[in-house]
Order: sequence, then C-alpha cells, then structure tokens
Amino acid sequence: MTTLVETSSAATAFLEKAPLERYVAPEKPSLIGMTRAELADAFGHLDVAPGQRKMRVQQLWHWLYFRGVTSFADMTSVSKELRAALAEHYTLDRPEVVAEQVSVDGTRKWLLRLPGDPDSGLPHEVECVYIPDSERGTLCVSSQVGCTLNCSFCHTGTQRLVRNLTAGEIVGQVMAARDRLGDWPGGTRPTDGVVPSGERCITNIVMMGMGEPLYNFEAVRDALLIIADGDGIAISKRRITLSTSGVVPMIERAGAEIGCMLAISLHAVRDDLRNELVPLNRKYPIAQLMEACRHYPGLSNAKRITFEYVMLKGVNDSIEDAKALVRLLKGIPAKINLIPFNPWPGSKYECSDWEQIEKFSQVVFDAGYASPVRTPRGRDILAACGQLKSASEKLTARERLALRAMAMTD
Repeated sequence: MTTLVETSSAATAFLEKAPLERYVAPEKPSLIGMTRAELADAFGHLDVAPGQRKMRVQQLWHWLYFRGVTSFADMTSVSKELRAALAEHYTLDRPEVVAEQVSVDGTRKWLLRLPGDPDSGLPHEVECVYIPDSERGTLCVSSQVGCTLNCSFCHTGTQRLVRNLTAGEIVGQVMAARDRLGDWPGGTRPTDGVVPSGERCITNIVMMGMGEPLYNFEAVRDALLIIADGDGIAISKRRITLSTSGVVPMIERAGAEIGCMLAISLHAVRDDLRNELVPLNRKYPIAQLMEACRHYPGLSNAKRITFEYVMLKGVNDSIEDAKALVRLLKGIPAKINLIPFNPWPGSKYECSDWEQIEKFSQVVFDAGYASPVRTPRGRDILAACGQLKSASEKLTARERLALRAMAMTD
C-alpha cells in the first residue's frame, strides 16, 4: 500500500510512503489540541450564550494549558453545571504513556499509545524524547506514526507510515511530558534524572521526532501555535524548531503561518549523494532547497536556519565536503549542527572518527558558522537523533543481537 512517487534509473526506491491506516476519533473527543475557535464552537454545542463564549474559552485555556489539569472537577472557576456538561461530552485525555526509559545521561524516552484504526485492531504508537541540560530542557516531538520518508541513515525511516497525528496528539505529547516531569505550577519534579535548574523543565520544542512535519502541515501548524500561545504553555516561537528533510513547497508556508525556527536535514552537498541519503532530494534537489531557504519568511542573522549534517564515516565527512558545505550556504544566515551518526541495528553506516569530525568542524567554524558537535544523548535507550522507532514494530533476532552488542560497547 505504498505509493511510488519517483524512481531512479538504477533502482525502484520509493521516495514517499502513503498512510496505511486512518485516524478514527473517539466517541468523546479530547479538548486538547482544539483552537480557540474550536473551543468556542464546543461551548456553542453546550448552549453557552454567544456573549459568554470568549470568556469561557479563556477560562478553559488557562486550566488546560497553564495549569495542565487532567480533570474537569479541578476547574474551580467554572460552574459545576458547565463542568458536568463538559465532562459529559469531552475529555482531557493525552496520549497514554506505556513505557518510559531513562538514559544514563538523563535523557528520557516515552512510548505513547494513541487510538488505533478499528479495522486493524492495533493501537498506534509514537516515541517522544526529553533531553535535559543544566539550563534548558528540550522535548523532541513526533508528527507522524512512522514516517513518510526513507532516509537511508535513519532508523525511523525504516518504518511504515501508519498515519498522521492530529493537532491534539501533537500538543498531547507536550502535555504528557509535562505531566511526567511535574512541569506544571505546583508540580513535583522527578528525582531519578537530570532536570534544568530554572523554573521550567521543558523550555524548547523540536519537531524532530518520528515523521516529516511538513507532510502533516495543518496539524503541526495548529499544534505549534497552541504551544506558543502566551496565555498557556507559552514556549516562544524562537524556542520552537521545525526540522524538515526538504519539502520545498511547504517551507515558505511554515515561515508565514507558524513563524518558528527552521532546521534542514541536509547531510550532503552533492545531489548524487543526497539522493542516496535523503531520497526526497530526487524530487526537490539541493538547488531548489537552498532557494526556498533563502526566502524563508523572517530569515535574518537573529533568526538563522539550522542545517543538520550527520557525520558518516567515509561518506560525507571529507575536508572537501566541509568546504563545499561552506560554499553552499554562502549568503544564507545559517548555523550548522554536526551530528555524530547514532548507530542502530542493521544500519550500513558508521560514525565518522572524532578526529575527522573535529577537522570538519574547524573548517565550518573558520567560515563563521557555529558548529557545536554535541555529545550524542540517549544512545543507550535508542533515543538519539535518527534512532526513534515505535516499539510496536518488532525487532528481528539479528537486531536484538546488535542492540545487545551496542549496549556492551557503550
């Protein structure tokens, strides 16, 4: 049931997958993820007078996204009658946390369960990762169950595309993470891992989890605008980054309608190599991608595009590649994020040697691009960049053996 969008002359590798299943809304929908207009409509269905709806929406928004309540009974500024009516028709459900892993470095990975397709009889699952530092905490959020694309170095790309997430399921990942971290007013923070020293556990959001966000644009847009809303979760758009593999037609819309920071999953400076690493490049080659980046709304030295570049031994890590990368980005306000390859069972790639990474990084640094090479986080729980894969997809015996070997070497 996959769709063959384009083929190379040498092989029939597909570029984009079609969803295999569908989202079926529960009988009682959750209010999580509804826009203000949709909440006003919900109050209309409950016969709240039109003149009161704006005020009621503001009340509800505060309880949902500032307080993070999980029960209508806790909404003490709302009348008992209205709370009862809301509880009769709606829920405050978030995705269900069915598994949690905590890395030795404090990274946390949650397996989240969502409503499945009744025809398959199986739930849908995604992964969400929390990466704490001393001064900030970053939440890596998924946009799809599986992934549309087939990037050859990415574990997530080996999955089927099951379906797109709803706006509520995207916002719900943030809500579930804040629940687990006690990251609401009066909450209790966990004591079994690293958390930032500031007022908040989650300070930054990255749309870099499972899926290609720009192939689920409307839901991602609506979710991120809710997350950025100053009356609720209130994470600044400057602290929200959307990462794309290069869906060129949607990049301008992302800047105009969301206005968050942009990251490009680049990984190669030549079309022939990027065609292999990021097959979507056959549809939107590097020249088109760079042109879209140059016209990203709001682009400036204060709002730079981050170009992600995974370091693959003997593939894209030569000094010539580094110099070509600098030339490619000339004129674009940019940062370069060099990512040591995070191995996963069955991958044919290896991480570049650290000495080579440092040489590559120096070329980039000397050209004026900040290029911090971050120590990989969460590798021991397969939570690092490019390693996410729903646990509902069973590992083969060979993959289990490889995982065991990786754990021993780490």
